[in-house]
Amino acid sequence: MLSRIVLKRGGKAEGESPFWISFADLMTALMTLFLVVMAVTLVTVMEGRTQEEAKKIQREKDISELMSEIEESSREFKAVKVNKSTYRIDLGDKVNFDSGRADIDAAEAKFLRSYVPLLLKAQASQIGQKWIRRIVIEGFTDQDGTYLYNLALSLNRSKSVVCVLFAPVPSDEVALTAGQKTQISDLFLVGGYSFNSIRLNKAESRRVEFKVEFWQFDDAEKKGGAAKPPGLEFGQC
Repeated sequence: MLSRIVLKRGGKAEGESPFWISFADLMTALMTLFLVVMAVTLVTVMEGRTQEEAKKIQREKDISELMSEIEESSREFKAVKVNKSTYRIDLGDKVNFDSGRADIDAAEAKFLRSYVPLLLKAQASQIGQKWIRRIVIEGFTDQDGTYLYNLALSLNRSKSVVCVLFAPVPSDEVALTAGQKTQISDLFLVGGYSFNSIRLNKAESRRVEFKVEFWQFDDAEKKGGAAKPPGLEFGQC
């Protein structure tokens, strides 16, 4: 007698379980969401970098334009050299000092009072107000004497520049206005470099230079500062 063999197939429900289908759909959805988030993040980062680079490029363009204007305006003052890459203004032989001295003679003082308004005008321009942070008067000495002695001497030389800007002027000369003096007090700083930047000629080493310093593109919130007391007097040297 033949036995009946019955082949039992697996339940159809096991291969087509709705649970597994739903889990696979969920994983696919999560992967898609992850890719979307990553794409959006990448686009945002790239846009931020692009805007940052554009701001840097515009800053450099503005500064270059401003330094070119200062250079062009300085052409009437012979011997003055404007370095547009280092932002330095070399006054040449317009202001030089005797050995061990920090005083400025009448001709040099007259030159300074005629040249500095050019820098004040540049700072008051739209680009200047946006980017110029300050102007440093840098004093230098020759190599004679000790480092500390020359450090004090170089600082006194840069201080003398500010002093002659605020000093009374001869009757044949137009003095700086109160507004210009206020601008100077807000904008100018003095610094001494001793003999750290000497030249081959000792007389040329005993000099002062102007250095224009600029804000970075993201420093807008740092502008300004504590307000000066009302009625603050300029004083005398």
